[in-house]
Amino acid sequence: MSTTLEPRFIIETAERLRKRIAERFPGSGLLGLADSVVALAREADARGTAIARPHVPLRVAAWALGAVLLLGLGAAFLQVRVSGSIGNIAELLQGADAAANLTLLLGAAILSVAKLEENLRRKKALALVHELKELAHVVDMHQLTKDPEAVAGGASRTESSPKRTLTPFELGRYLDYSTEMLSVLGKIAAIYARRIQDPVVLEAVDDAEDLTTALAGKIWQKIAILNDRARTTRAG
Repeated sequence: MSTTLEPRFIIETAERLRKRIAERFPGSGLLGLADSVVALAREADARGTAIARPHVPLRVAAWALGAVLLLGLGAAFLQVRVSGSIGNIAELLQGADAAANLTLLLGAAILSVAKLEENLRRKKALALVHELKELAHVVDMHQLTKDPEAVAGGASRTESSPKRTLTPFELGRYLDYSTEMLSVLGKIAAIYARRIQDPVVLEAVDDAEDLTTALAGKIWQKIAILNDRARTTRAG
């Protein structure tokens, strides 16, 4: 039995959820969201791997700068060894100072290239996590007007009240599907975290998982109210 988070299981879960929504609520906005979640699940591992992959042009640039640094230091050393022009300490110190300046300059350039690669990877990864968080908020928006109290009856309507066509059972399924969708989004974020080991990205992934958990918790409160209403009705 696998103890790791496998992308294929997340894809299977997302596709099964999408199928259940299509059978229960064909043509609904929730189904459109399920399509988006399935697409993200299918692409998550490949997108995370692509971002984690080394940036070849920047790596080549860093290696080239390193080679220039080594060649420059080697040339300076050979010049001191071969040339007999250095006859006093002042000239020796001047040559050492030039070598130190070359080392600092090219060393800073190499670090800048490495930092640029890190920043590019981080920017792309944060964009993926933001995409998940935005979709989670959209899922939450779709269920905002799904009020279990109103569906149970007894609530007065106004001209601006949303249309409520779902039965209590259908509302329960709608809310349950919404929590599952949020859970899948959290698992997709975890796939990104596994592929991209960057502290800033990992913190963003944790925030995304906390967000999906919090939003699902709000929906579960509605499900609990709906279940309580159903038990009361059966008992009456």
